Amino acid sequence: MSGGTEVLSEAEEAGATIVLRDVSRWYGNVVAVNGMSFTAGPGITGLLGPNGAGKSTVLHMLSGFLQPSAGEVTVLGEPAWGNPGLYRRLGLVPERESVYGSLTGYEFVRLNARLQGLSDADESARQAIRLVDLEDAADRSTGGYSKGMKQRIKVAAALVHDPAVLLLDEPFNGADPRQRLHMIELFRKLAAEGRTIIFSSHILEEVERLAERVLVVVGGRLAASGAFREIRRLMTDRPHTFTLRTSDDRRLAAALVGHASVVGVEFGAEGLTVRTSQLGAFALAIPTIARSCGVTLRELRPTDESLEDVFSYLVNR
Repeated sequence: MSGGTEVLSEAEEAGATIVLRDVSRWYGNVVAVNGMSFTAGPGITGLLGPNGAGKSTVLHMLSGFLQPSAGEVTVLGEPAWGNPGLYRRLGLVPERESVYGSLTGYEFVRLNARLQGLSDADESARQAIRLVDLEDAADRSTGGYSKGMKQRIKVAAALVHDPAVLLLDEPFNGADPRQRLHMIELFRKLAAEGRTIIFSSHILEEVERLAERVLVVVGGRLAASGAFREIRRLMTDRPHTFTLRTSDDRRLAAALVGHASVVGVEFGAEGLTVRTSQLGAFALAIPTIARSCGVTLRELRPTDESLEDVFSYLVNR
């Protein structure tokens, strides 16, 4: 596992499908991506981070839609920017809605097949629609599709030319549980066939179920990279802060100070603030400690559990 500032070795680059070398992208004074370097090869890589972290910007640079302000982005050994020929080997599913409501699902996917110059656009479109389990809705206008159906028809359009690289921006938005399971199995199958898949998500559970490798992106920086279990351990083992309201804050504070899981106790207007570095041990101990000193717990709530706080810890650790 590694942090965000890294120098890529020749061995890493040699076996990689995707390479970012010290890449930045800014808009005026706003830095969307800051000095990011990583490689990715066949299999599934998850970009995990809060909304606005820079995940979409990374995917847009990989797809050739955005030029890096600094650094290099290569896909399949070629520059991503200014290289329209790369689209023959790359598929993109953008987060924003990008279907034409007046077209049927079949017409939308066939349009992409024709743009790719496929010899049998009709059959290629039908095959791609079967992959995403939308045959029953293929001849309906996409304007009447649910959000989850629109996501799946975009996946079909991205797969119609059988690309070697698939880029997915929040691909499960709007999907119901059955649709999610189907798409997860599809992406796993595609990866097992040797494709490189990169997808973005701000939902930890989605990344856990699908990604073989995780890149944590926060504030335009690569905060951590590694296997999911390593990333999860970093998030769980970080310091936590809780606010408690009780029948006797002072008595409970005195009891907590001596416990191994507690690193700090403070009194405030909203109650007792407790800092712990051992979340599991503290959660198990607090009911017993309160009961042993005759204190009633009225409220116990985390004060730093937003996703942004969790990711910021990885950046600043």
